[in-house]
Amino acid sequence: QVQLAESGGGLVQSGESLRLSCAHSRSLRDYAMGWFRRAPGKEREFVAGVSISGGNKLYADSVKGRFTISRDNAANIVYLQMNQLKPEDTAVYSCNAIDPSTYRNGSYHAVFDSWGPGTQVTVSS
Repeated sequence: QVQLAESGGGLVQSGESLRLSCAHSRSLRDYAMGWFRRAPGKEREFVAGVSISGGNKLYADSVKGRFTISRDNAANIVYLQMNQLKPEDTAVYSCNAIDPSTYRNGSYHAVFDSWGPGTQVTVSS
């Protein structure tokens, strides 16, 4: 059974930074991983993805240049460093494995139907 546990969210002001962590099952070391977010009233959207080795990364246009995804396979953690946060970044952030074969228009689909609880990020203006 896949386990995902996100942490690191909080309430910050516009322009500030946060670092999110996703602790995952050891088995997910063999998957590309991604961060997704769901804002109130909107569908979940892809934010950033990282390859199994950590060498290849992809970002949604809305966060490119501000967010950085990374992973520590020894610790089974995927990180999302978020800088220059904006009010439109407010959402619940979740992680999941991503399927490279689903790449379309700069995003990926999640592999697993089950999700962790997510972590709330709120950015005030």
